[in-house]
Amino acid sequence: MPRFAAIDVGSNASRLLVVDARSPTKIIPLRAVRVPVRLGHGVFRTGRLDPQAIDACVAAMREFSQTMEELSVVGYRAVVTASARGASNADVLLDRVREETDVDLRAIDGLEEARLVTLAVTGVLPLPGHALLADLGGGSLELSELSAGEASFSVSLPVGTVRMLESLFPKSGALDDAGRELVDEYLGRMFAPHKKRLGARPFQAVVTTGGNFEAIAKLCPAGRTKTPAIDVAAARKLLAATAHETSRERMVHYGLREDRADVLLPALCVADQLARLTRAKKLLVPGVGLKDGIVRELVQKHFRVWDYGSAEDAVVGAALQLGRRYHFDERHATQVTALATKLFDATARLHRYGAPERAMLRLSGLLHDIGDFVHPSSHHKHSAYLVRNSDLMGLPPDRREIVAEVVRYHRKSEPMLRHPEFRALSEDDRRKVTVLAGLLRIADALDRGHRSKVVGFEAKLRGRTLVLDVLADEDASLEAWTMRRKAELFESALDAKVELEVRAEVAPSRTAEHTVAAARATRPRAERAGRPAKPQPKAPRAPASRAKPPRTKAAPAKAAPTKAAPTKAAPTKAAPTKAAAGKARRTKTAAAKTPRRGAGAQKKQAPSPR
Repeated sequence: MPRFAAIDVGSNASRLLVVDARSPTKIIPLRAVRVPVRLGHGVFRTGRLDPQAIDACVAAMREFSQTMEELSVVGYRAVVTASARGASNADVLLDRVREETDVDLRAIDGLEEARLVTLAVTGVLPLPGHALLADLGGGSLELSELSAGEASFSVSLPVGTVRMLESLFPKSGALDDAGRELVDEYLGRMFAPHKKRLGARPFQAVVTTGGNFEAIAKLCPAGRTKTPAIDVAAARKLLAATAHETSRERMVHYGLREDRADVLLPALCVADQLARLTRAKKLLVPGVGLKDGIVRELVQKHFRVWDYGSAEDAVVGAALQLGRRYHFDERHATQVTALATKLFDATARLHRYGAPERAMLRLSGLLHDIGDFVHPSSHHKHSAYLVRNSDLMGLPPDRREIVAEVVRYHRKSEPMLRHPEFRALSEDDRRKVTVLAGLLRIADALDRGHRSKVVGFEAKLRGRTLVLDVLADEDASLEAWTMRRKAELFESALDAKVELEVRAEVAPSRTAEHTVAAARATRPRAERAGRPAKPQPKAPRAPASRAKPPRTKAAPAKAAPTKAAPTKAAPTKAAPTKAAAGKARRTKTAAAKTPRRGAGAQKKQAPSPR
């Protein structure tokens, strides 16, 4: 019988859960260990993990590692949550745990935490309708809106019991009336951006997870429920009764541990605000959490019943929502993604990557141009920033960083060690970025004009040469030229060559469009952008009989017109030419509006006899 384990390093405590898996649905808990290590102590005020807390956490991980070895665990996952997410010295903790305990501890973001908690809850509690899931920890509160058991919205808020305790509460743990108003105002501001969405329609169930909610459910139980629940009215009475008590007094009155008594009051404040937001009279408490979601995922993957396609589709859906938020060219993004994944599959023998890397390339193709929303110039850098700092539920931070770097290098500069983000990656991840970016460049080049000209595409590998057979429904000369320029990164990364053959089947309706586009492309850049083009100097024209006489500066009025040479003074006697007649017609209107010049002035415009 396979045995699995989950390690959850939270802000208030570290937990180990070991289970036996008889089947994908029959998971039997074998051992559960909780060590009261408050890793979040001080980190939310200083931005750094306390050295003593790091030492205590390393000791706990050493104990967990020995337990897993004794129980012959075949697979595990160890995660650390909010306390390490924003700490500037989080790497110190992660490196020490790996080196001293052989536990591969990794930090996860709030959305991954919400996904795992959702997985745990849906495994024990059917939620067929509209439900809200709230997971309260020491450093954050994860909210997930569920429709028919699937998350439609998730957000992580900086609302945690340890964070609130050290930032808003006095050392005694008691609150006076002014302190209570301050806490309520803080929570109100945290919930305000999501109040409209979460209050739009009633929830059929509000589910809460976390050790604090479990403690409140024991003190304020709701009757007549199959699942343990918190009676909101009783919880509000408990809040009023304990607000002025110290942490020590709550320990005595309610028989709580010290590390639970001091955070009980912040948890009650959150429960009160959550009930106000959702208008709920009871909060369900199924008694599962992050560690349960981890083991459930491990077991399902072991028995090969994990729906990888569904999980990947959920991330792709989140990427599409992100792209639409920044008004991306969805037609171009999906075209590039389709071409990139075909290239990935065709070159599998060269790069030897699998489903995770293919999924990351797929996301990179969808998001590579979202930086245009910020500015078209250097949009690859803007795209990388948006990917790195946006919420993509189901995408772990390490993979998100790879996607951001692939997006960063889909154009312009190739990956270089002098770039700090690229240098920070491991050697294996740097190779992944280089190969995936090389594939994305070729795919992006084949839709250079954002017109989806490629309607048929086949990629074959002959030795180390990638042969691309492209069918286009209009002239694809621009795409072919761009592809040959952008294939260099792929060729250098895999020591391969790319050959391109383009066959065009031009549709009449698109030929006309292409002609107009080509004409626009030949116009000056400023004119194409809607600005008047700068006047270009005219080439000098050879003097001719019908050319305009050169203008000369008007002579003073004292010059006598009768002194002009008789041979030059009779232009009116010459036979009028076609050019002269045209000139007369053009100047007719101007002559009517301006005083008529004298004969002397006309003679002064004639060439000098000299």
